[in-house]
Amino acid sequence: MGKIRVMVVDEHAIVRKGIEHLLENQTDMVVVGEAATGREALENSRTLHPDVMLLAIALPDLSGLEVIGMVRKEQPELQIVIFSSHERDVYVHQALRNGAIGYVLKSAPSESVLEAIRSAHRGEFFLCRKIKNGVIKAFLQVEKGSSPMSLYERLSAREQEVFRMLVGGKSTGQIAGLLFLSPKTVEKHRLNILRKLGCRNLVEMVKYAISIGITDSGMPG
Repeated sequence: MGKIRVMVVDEHAIVRKGIEHLLENQTDMVVVGEAATGREALENSRTLHPDVMLLAIALPDLSGLEVIGMVRKEQPELQIVIFSSHERDVYVHQALRNGAIGYVLKSAPSESVLEAIRSAHRGEFFLCRKIKNGVIKAFLQVEKGSSPMSLYERLSAREQEVFRMLVGGKSTGQIAGLLFLSPKTVEKHRLNILRKLGCRNLVEMVKYAISIGITDSGMPG
């Protein structure tokens, strides 16, 4: 069998080079490319055809959470592992819902990164230990209806995308352009989000987003 073709996406060159150094010492892996933005990730993956994409959440243009869905829609065979410093369960849930097959913290041992890539290539889900424990606890809280996340979970995947962009400061026009929707459709999603969350306006939406840890500005990688 050939080597696992890996693409690394992170806005920080030092992170990309560190991962490349780690993988080049593995006999079963090769880094075929990298990207610093979400747009670059989409463009480069189309020509490089990696087997696994190691993807950060915080990128200069698109959130990695948005990139997951876009990549998976175009290239369903490409497996995605999130590599992030953000450990809040809301991001883990959304990453998995959007199509990621793995989630590894940047603070995790290098062995976890390697295991995540190998698991993804086999089509198997992988969560590093700290994330796995957090996901289980959050799931149990949501089941009991005791977590503020339970309201967020009522939103559809598309509504969650629009919600994150709204609280991140993007306008209706900007969201429409990024998600290839009409402004009218974005406005419809906004009204549905307000209703489902029980919020009266954008200010209350932002306060709720802060309470559950969803903020696009200043978001860790």
